[in-house]
Order: sequence, then structure tokens, then C-alpha cells
Amino acid sequence: MNPKKDKIPTNTITRDLSQFSAETGNVYESIIAISKRSNVIGNKIKKELKQKLEDFANTTDNLEETFENREQIEISSYYERLPKPVIIATEEYLCGELKMSKGTTIED
Repeated sequence: MNPKKDKIPTNTITRDLSQFSAETGNVYESIIAISKRSNVIGNKIKKELKQKLEDFANTTDNLEETFENREQIEISSYYERLPKPVIIATEEYLCGELKMSKGTTIED
């Protein structure tokens, strides 16, 4: 699931708990799987943003000089508008794209 291309809602949605227990039989196991996947997605987005912002990094340590880079601001605001990682992970779970197995971590 690609949050940049797919139409994932950016706000919270009230969910029926029976949807979460359908696959695993236990709501808590499903929530743990979604949480682990959310951490993976969050770290991936964070790494991607950090790489893009490093291109605009200023090496001077002068506190008096503050530069506003238009591209840097646009990149940051784009990532702020992306859906939160937990919403992406929840959509993946409900669409059946999140595969789980006991004792393993969930990775890309």
C-alpha cells in the first residue's frame, strides 16, 4: 500500500472492533500487529524525509544567519500532510495486505 498514491484518509475513522478480530480471532493480537507495522512505516517515512532534507542542509553553525529554503519547506509540509503511519497500517490490515505470523516481526 502506497500512502502517496492510494486514497488513504488523513483523519481518524471510527472502526468496528469485530473487523479486527476476524483474521486472528483476537482483537489484541491484531492491534499489536498493526502497531508493529506502524512502527516500520513510521521509521521508513522518517528515513526518507531525513534523506531528502539532508540535500538542503546548511553546514554553517552561525545562529544569526537563518535561511528559509522554499524547497525544504515544501518537502516538510508534504510529509506533514501524509496519513499517519497507524492509519496506513490499519488500512493495510483491513485490506488483507498485512501478513502476520506468531513470533516474527512485521517488515517491508
